[in-house]
Amino acid sequence: MKIERIDLSLFRMNLKTGFETSFTRISSKEFFVVSVYGEGVIGYGECVALPSPMYNEETIGSAWKMVTDFLIPIVLNRQIDHPIEIHDLFASIRRNYMAKSALETAIWDLYSKQQGKPLATVLGGTKPMIDVGVSIGIEPSVNEVLHKVEQFLSEGYKKIKVKIKPGFDLEPIQQIRKHFGTDIPLMADANSAYTLAHLDLLQELDQYQLMMIEQPLAHDDIVDHARLQRVMKTPICLDESIHSYEDARKAIELGSCRTINIKVGRVGGLYESKRIHDLCLEKDIPVWCGGMMESGIGRAHNIALTSLENFTIPGDTSASSRYFEEDIVDPEVSLYAPGVLKVPSEPGIGYQINTKTWMKFLRKQEVFQS
Repeated sequence: MKIERIDLSLFRMNLKTGFETSFTRISSKEFFVVSVYGEGVIGYGECVALPSPMYNEETIGSAWKMVTDFLIPIVLNRQIDHPIEIHDLFASIRRNYMAKSALETAIWDLYSKQQGKPLATVLGGTKPMIDVGVSIGIEPSVNEVLHKVEQFLSEGYKKIKVKIKPGFDLEPIQQIRKHFGTDIPLMADANSAYTLAHLDLLQELDQYQLMMIEQPLAHDDIVDHARLQRVMKTPICLDESIHSYEDARKAIELGSCRTINIKVGRVGGLYESKRIHDLCLEKDIPVWCGGMMESGIGRAHNIALTSLENFTIPGDTSASSRYFEEDIVDPEVSLYAPGVLKVPSEPGIGYQINTKTWMKFLRKQEVFQS
């Protein structure tokens, strides 16, 4: 396939309610979509970087510049036989994984559409449906957390993830268990808010039979996590620490975690995501797909990836309505059954662009072609 034209489109969509983690609070989602054209077909990918460098070093602004100044010149008007080639083509550029992923995933979608096959099938996925969970941010009170847990359980979500930070950790977890029992699949996500100085507090979480604690220690650490995992019964899940196959390999060898959250944007795209999945399958480490409050385009890529066999833990890819009143895809991503999303059987990501909402939320666009 030949990449004939590439568009970058910047959007801003308000969240239904604000979402807070241990490091930031956001009330709107700003993101850009990469549209890749070839042979009369368009492939779409989404950049999941945040407006500020709080989750990782990238921002929407830096990713936009990286794609326009460095990545597009590599692929525009280039003949590409398969999307896996993009990994090596971008290898000379250090990190900038979310920028790389935005363009790489669009090329996967384009390729799948040209082949007339669902993206999930092209990736090697086999599951026709996937179980999904939901993420609950840090709320003003524990009662509001309990209210949201009740709401999402009533919608059938298969996993409840609760954000925690020092001063808002033991009590919400304790109260959730008190009100809903130990049968509900519950996990905590710390987003790197703790250190080994909090060891006693973290060990207290062992009594609540959590599925896992996600990224309790530093965003770039795998050594202290190994020490922590040795003294905790609760599995540790790594998120921010894993940017590549090599990061995953080293973390597994050190015993830093018992599960890994694979985010497509964080690791640079679908090819590296699949490599990490395959490694974890070989090493008997279950994986799940994390979310970055994506629009329907990013969610569609997550769904396709989650159809791979070792995604045995429900991910964060909830329905569009979890965060947005309207989405830019048609149909919107919605639950097929309580806590279940259907893997599309149509070519590519399986969702079309909603041109009305696309134009409603569009803020800027650039077109690149020879």
